[in-house]
Amino acid sequence: MLDNETRSIKLADLETPCLLVDDTQVVRNVARLRTHLDELRIPLRPHLKTVKSMQVARLMLSTQGGSAAVSTLREAEQFAEAGVNDLLYAVGVTPNKLDRVAAIRRRGVDLIIVVDSVTAAEAVAAKSREEKVPIPTLVEIDSDGQRAGIPAHDLPQVVAVARVLHVGGAQLRGIMTHAGASYDCVGIAALEAMAEQERSRAVACAEALREAGLPAPMVSVGSTPTALFARNLQGVTEMRAGVFPFFDLVMAGLDVCKINEIALSVLATVLGHQMEKGQILVDAGWMAMSRDRGTARQKVDQGYGIVCDLSGRPYEDLIMVDAHQEQGLLALRAGSKANLPQLPLGSMIRILPNHACATGAQHELYHVVRPGSQEIVATWPRFRGW
Repeated sequence: MLDNETRSIKLADLETPCLLVDDTQVVRNVARLRTHLDELRIPLRPHLKTVKSMQVARLMLSTQGGSAAVSTLREAEQFAEAGVNDLLYAVGVTPNKLDRVAAIRRRGVDLIIVVDSVTAAEAVAAKSREEKVPIPTLVEIDSDGQRAGIPAHDLPQVVAVARVLHVGGAQLRGIMTHAGASYDCVGIAALEAMAEQERSRAVACAEALREAGLPAPMVSVGSTPTALFARNLQGVTEMRAGVFPFFDLVMAGLDVCKINEIALSVLATVLGHQMEKGQILVDAGWMAMSRDRGTARQKVDQGYGIVCDLSGRPYEDLIMVDAHQEQGLLALRAGSKANLPQLPLGSMIRILPNHACATGAQHELYHVVRPGSQEIVATWPRFRGW
């Protein structure tokens, strides 16, 4: 399971800032979602946009060859090269990317793409005719008013886009949606309701296609919150989720996970103090943590991240309150009665991120750690780009 094994490197030996992942917790997090979906008898199509690493992807995939979702064609190329051959490019395709889509498919990869307009569907159909091979395509619907997709209530438009694909030479596979509004839900009941809304609207659109004489073998839905809190997935053929192997503070703020289930952290070193302000300076700024402030809209604002000791145990009320490019400022959260911990120059700490995808994107490597140990058991490469 481990690659590039190193036997003698400790946390204290690493140059900071750098990215840490607890692979034991990753395995637990993956098992939690798989167990839930197994009970609902729905397959998981893990979204690999968060991890961008084949070593982590292996812990998520049910088989070596897929299936999986990606959000960039760079991801599709990288995972295809590693042997994943059933991929959903889950972002609406643009005409200037179709040559690259076709090139990936020529390698024997079943790369499925997504459209949400007649114009995009016409471009895919034209490319299919040019290639003399139908490109499998899903019609994206907007099930929650959050982002891309045809509004789920606009069934005539859903059917119109699907028909352009079907009669124009592409391969109509069905419907997909993403419940992005689940990130705004408060409480378990709201998450369950959002999961049902996502399911019912996607299924209704698929049924509309079938009633119009069009194929809809796939009904692909998903987000980490709805994947974990769905109670009924009748009519759905697969569930997608991405951040669940790592979790993060936004997920914890939604009650999707607990703080101690977050598998990703950034290792940083104390570089100074502003004692009159009650602040500690570290060498991890927004270049290491990202500028994501997703918890600012939640009931508990975690700043740029929760500060932990080297074992991963949070210091009471200590957060990164501000971030410059290469420096972060640690302080007790407003109103706290805790004492600022004694962290001399050179002390190392770990910071739990708001958004695992954004923080991970700042780094090129995972340093793999295990509970109760400060040994680095492996280093796993990440990739970047589009």
